[in-house]
Amino acid sequence: MLHPFTNCIYACLFVIAPAAMAADEVKFDYRVLSTTKTSTMEKEMNEAAEAGFSFSSAMGGQTAVGGKEVVVVMAKDDKAAPSGKRVYKLLATSKTSTMQKEMQVLGDEGFEYKDQTVFETGFAGREVVVIMERTETGEPGRIQYRLLSTSKTSTMQKELREAGEAGFVLVGLTVAKTSFGGSELVSILKKK
Repeated sequence: MLHPFTNCIYACLFVIAPAAMAADEVKFDYRVLSTTKTSTMEKEMNEAAEAGFSFSSAMGGQTAVGGKEVVVVMAKDDKAAPSGKRVYKLLATSKTSTMQKEMQVLGDEGFEYKDQTVFETGFAGREVVVIMERTETGEPGRIQYRLLSTSKTSTMQKELREAGEAGFVLVGLTVAKTSFGGSELVSILKKK
């Protein structure tokens, strides 16, 4: 039989431990952004970044209320140390060659690829939208980007192997039906 004082200590530990563990839990705050314009999304993402949020996830498609729009979720971790100001750029085009050029310009400025989705706009039809991010405290240096697009997976296999031999790593993959190329498999690769 345990001493009454010992029972109290065990009981107190069971009451205190969950409260202490709850205080150490990481909490997240989220902002859900949705719009039919990529320029508006870029502006809203940068406003959220000013408030300490960072990119979490994106999708383009048909929503119940907004119709055809891009939806981005931004998150903020209450325990994370500040990682410097973040700046976001959104690129949207229906031509793979144009996207590669625009991504390379940003890669030269140190922007990192974050995500991509396919988005249907009233003006340009279906476009691939790429989200790029740069932090002030981020690793400086040039980032090379290469985009591959094809309608055949066997061709993509060959092109990915060649890019891999040159040191490029695959960071994104989308099947996109664009107004210029029809249904294409678009791969985004990068190399530092």
